[in-house]
Formats: sequence, structure tokens, C-alpha cells
Amino acid sequence: MAATHSEYRGYLRNTVDIEAGQHRFHPVQSSEPTYRPLLFGTLAVMGLLQVASSVAILLHLTGYLQEVDLSTAPHRPIEEVQTEPVLNALRDTKKNRRCKTKESLPSAHLPIKGHQDFSKKGDPKAITIDWDEEHGTCQRMVYQKGKLLVIESGFYYVYAKTCFRYYTHGGPEDSSQAGIPPVDISNTQLIQYVYHESFRQNNKAVVLMKTGSTMRWNITSYNMYCAQQGRGVRLEDGDALFVNVSNAWMLDPEGEGTYFGAIKLGN
Repeated sequence: MAATHSEYRGYLRNTVDIEAGQHRFHPVQSSEPTYRPLLFGTLAVMGLLQVASSVAILLHLTGYLQEVDLSTAPHRPIEEVQTEPVLNALRDTKKNRRCKTKESLPSAHLPIKGHQDFSKKGDPKAITIDWDEEHGTCQRMVYQKGKLLVIESGFYYVYAKTCFRYYTHGGPEDSSQAGIPPVDISNTQLIQYVYHESFRQNNKAVVLMKTGSTMRWNITSYNMYCAQQGRGVRLEDGDALFVNVSNAWMLDPEGEGTYFGAIKLGN
């Protein structure tokens, strides 16, 4: 019985010792979480200090640059110092974007000359049209007596347009009111010719373009027809261009409808 009691006391002692041994390790386990917040806090403080130092350096440099800009113009208003560089930049941009135009190319555009006396009514023979140099343009080309003269060799685009009109009753071309016998327009040929006169071939004129139509104008009170054409051609210095039309007395005298011109495209 005594052995049994001593064994029981030993069992109790061993149990207490084991529990006491377990309590000795608790401080070691609870100490790990305390280092982590301290480490994170240290890193956060270092990051804030680095950001603050960067901002301070930036502010210092900015203030230094402003002082340098203001020191260069001590007697000028602040508004002028701030706006003048912008205005100068805009001026420089306009100068850089300005187109570098070449010298004007040889060209001409001539409207028809009004009040021309085409007395041979009904005569289908083609005659040369006179053009209005005063209200037209000629650049490095010359106009003389219905002809457009070339003074610079090259490849040109030549164009011409002629409009014909006729009033059967009551219009300005109505011949019955003036006591003139009416003209038979039942089979009228309205043809436009553009001629090229070559200086190197003894001023021989050849047809460069031709267009037109045969009109029957005997029904309505007002009739109109327009012929237009254009093409490129090689022209030499001294060559000439001119336009002939049949039944020229029917030409529309307005320059918006009847005109003639040329422009150089290249060498």
C-alpha cells in the first residue's frame, strides 16, 4: 500500500514537471510576432523619409530654376517673362510651316472679248476668237491678236471652252426685229478648233483639238450649246496657240462660258 502511495506521488510530480516544462517554451513562441511589426514599421519610416527627401530636392531645384529665369530679366514684368517665350515659339512655328513656293509657272487664262463684230451670219467658215487680255491673266506667256505665245519650252496643258446661244424670238440675237432676214439654223454646225502653230516648222498651224456638234435650233425660244476640251502637248519657245469656231456670231459673250488658257506642267 505504501508503494502504491509513493508511485502515485511520483506520478503527480512527473505530471507537474511536464506542465512546468511546457510553460518554459511559451515565451519563445510568443516572441516571434513582436519582431514583424517592428520590421514593417522600420521599412515604412524609411520609405517616408526617402519620399520626403526627394520632394525636398525637387522643390529646391525648381526654386533655383525660377530664380535663374527671373535673374536674367530683373527689370521686366513677370507677365512679360512668362508670355514672351510662348509667343516666340508660336512665331517660330509659323515661320517653319511657311510654304516655300516656287517661281510661278507659265500660265494664261483668257475670257472672250465682248462686242466682237461677227457680221457674216450663217457663214460656217471658222474664224479666230479674240480674247480679253485686260480681264485675263498671263504669267510668263504673251497674248497677241488672238494668239497665245509661248516663251518657255515645256509640257503644257491646253484647254478651251466655247458656248453658243441663240434666241428664236424676242432675244438680243433675234434678227427679225432689226429688219434682217432670219438665218436658217435648222442644220447649224458649231465646231471648236484649237490650233498649234509651230515656230520651228515655219509657223505651220496644225489642229491640236476639235469638238462640236450639229444643232437644230428652231423649236424653243432660247437655245444654248457648249463645247469644251483640253489636252497636254509639248510646246517650244516661239510656238503659238489659238482657237477657231464656226458660226462665231452665235458665241456667248460672257467670260464664264467662253474662255481659253494653258499652264505648264513640267519640262
